[in-house]
Amino acid sequence: MAAQGARDLTPIGHIEIPVSFPLATDQNRLPQVPEEDDSFDYSERTQWIRAAVLGANDGLVSVASLMMGVGAVKQDVKVMLLAGFAGLVAGACSMAIGEFVSVYTQYDIEISQMKREMMKGNGGNENAEEAKKKKLPSPAQAAIASAIAFSIGAVVPLLGAAFIGEHKVRMLVVALLASIALVVFGGIGARLGRTPMIKSCVRVLIGGWMAMAITFGLTKLIGSAGLEM
Repeated sequence: MAAQGARDLTPIGHIEIPVSFPLATDQNRLPQVPEEDDSFDYSERTQWIRAAVLGANDGLVSVASLMMGVGAVKQDVKVMLLAGFAGLVAGACSMAIGEFVSVYTQYDIEISQMKREMMKGNGGNENAEEAKKKKLPSPAQAAIASAIAFSIGAVVPLLGAAFIGEHKVRMLVVALLASIALVVFGGIGARLGRTPMIKSCVRVLIGGWMAMAITFGLTKLIGSAGLEM
């Protein structure tokens, strides 16, 4: 009877409702909003950004300065354009060859260092070494980027001088276009490398102004000294 009375204590209207909690499966997982990936290593871009920015600035400054120097003593537009075109071809070839040799030298040095480390580590991890090799700079890529970038930069002052007959206006336009292009190239390099944009633009602009001013001033000085061209 006691056992029967104990069983009767259970409420008559009591109903057990099973409660289940959803598991974190692929079917019921809530969609997550993708966040911006800040884990990208921008140092991987360093090699080709350096080659491209250096080539563009070098082409722009070299050809613009060359044309400004020639324009300081000669007003003939054909002479300026011929000098600028010669500077474009020679500079692009020089940049490509120089960049290829320098980067290939760096490549050989790093490969030799990796081999020495493998010998010290009794073989080391081959997969890790292969991964390191893939991150090494490409000489051909750097050379091509430098040549193309140099040509792009050099075309700017050439186009600026090609359609203007007045000598003083032509000189002013070349200097103005070169300045604008320097700011653009500096901004592109800063944007790709995620570096301060204003600082980069000011740096390349001041450097370009100095190169053009020095070339113009020295050539004008030599021309005024009595040397005939």
